[in-house]
Amino acid sequence: MRALALVCTLNASPAPSSSQRLAEQVMAQFARHDVRGEIVRVADHDVRPGIGVDMGEGDAWPALREKVLAADILLIATPIWLGHPSSVCQRVLERLNAESSETDDQGRPHTYGKVAAVAVVGNEDGAHKVSADVFQGLNDVGFSLAPGAVTYWVGEAMQGTDYQDLDETPEAVASTTEALAANAVHLARLLSDRPYPAS
Repeated sequence: MRALALVCTLNASPAPSSSQRLAEQVMAQFARHDVRGEIVRVADHDVRPGIGVDMGEGDAWPALREKVLAADILLIATPIWLGHPSSVCQRVLERLNAESSETDDQGRPHTYGKVAAVAVVGNEDGAHKVSADVFQGLNDVGFSLAPGAVTYWVGEAMQGTDYQDLDETPEAVASTTEALAANAVHLARLLSDRPYPAS
């Protein structure tokens, strides 16, 4: 099985990123279940605005889309900004929207049978709201969600600590990340063996 993490930090590499750190931890848990994976920082690529599969010359989304379609599990990692997923995350969801009209030879969107999960970081409360927003978008375009499909960390309100600056991962985050990986892999294997019926 293969997993792809799309890290939706606003910062291009090599800037440090809490979203990247949490995505790396999720991918490490996937590896414990023999799932190979790749992490892509979306801000390193010129993903054009729009809801098409290809927005023309210079658009980096078609190459990223190939990675999405080759993966069994998609992880979206996003920070919270102003109580919402990052603008990069929103752009990824908008580009994924094109998949609702792209189907296989049985009329199913290519995303049917693929599992999605979410990782959220921020310095204020709001991880449930952000994950709900991202969940809905992913489900709308055909991804399936396992129980406990989000792991997150939010710091104390009005404080400046970032997840990447913690000396160690809090146990609650570590155990939630472990459960996310186990459940996502389990569902992905089930769907691989027994795909959704044709439309």
